Amino acid sequence: MKKLAATLATLPALATPALAELELSLYLGVQSVQDSSVSGTLPGGAAVSRDVDWAGNPFDAPIYYGGRAIWWLDNDLGFGLEGTHTKAYMNSSDAAALGLTNFELSDGHNIFTANVMKRWPGAFSGFQSFTPYVGGGIGVAIPHVDAQVTGAAIRTYDYEYTGLALRGIAGMKYAINEDWALFGEYQFTWSDNSITVDADPTVVGQTAGKLNTDLTTHAVNFGVSYSF
Repeated sequence: MKKLAATLATLPALATPALAELELSLYLGVQSVQDSSVSGTLPGGAAVSRDVDWAGNPFDAPIYYGGRAIWWLDNDLGFGLEGTHTKAYMNSSDAAALGLTNFELSDGHNIFTANVMKRWPGAFSGFQSFTPYVGGGIGVAIPHVDAQVTGAAIRTYDYEYTGLALRGIAGMKYAINEDWALFGEYQFTWSDNSITVDADPTVVGQTAGKLNTDLTTHAVNFGVSYSF
């Protein structure tokens, strides 16, 4: 009977949901893009291949920014979603060598991922307001492609789903109070992109082109978080 009473006494605790919090974060930062190899075909089927330089230009409008929502569990594991408006501008000489007037993902080489994160509150004795964290995510790249083939009557100017994307994060949060915090972090994204370049409608029978490249961005972010 005593064992039964003890078991029944633990049931309310088992039925209580795990403590958790929702954290919303917004950030700006300084972002760059690694050089990459671009290959594929231009509209009409001409094959191209070249190593190219990219620029991030994070402060050119529209600026680089991002945001995420993380649901933290009582074991300090977090699960959520993140979107980042990264940017990539191809060097003009590389674009010309590929047969393009310009090529940029300036309205965003947009990366959307589902994240898993881990934090360590109280990791620093005597500095309880500081909490280190790391995270990673997997998702998709949906850039806004702005490209024009040299001599073409039109330009490609639209959002495209271009492939798989990955994200890595390592940062530090400083708690202002129980709700608000500031943070700084390093973040990278990697994406496998297959980008369609539209055919010129003035050229009879011309087919669309396809350019393929892996893009890796690096960023130092600074932001603010609200938890509830």
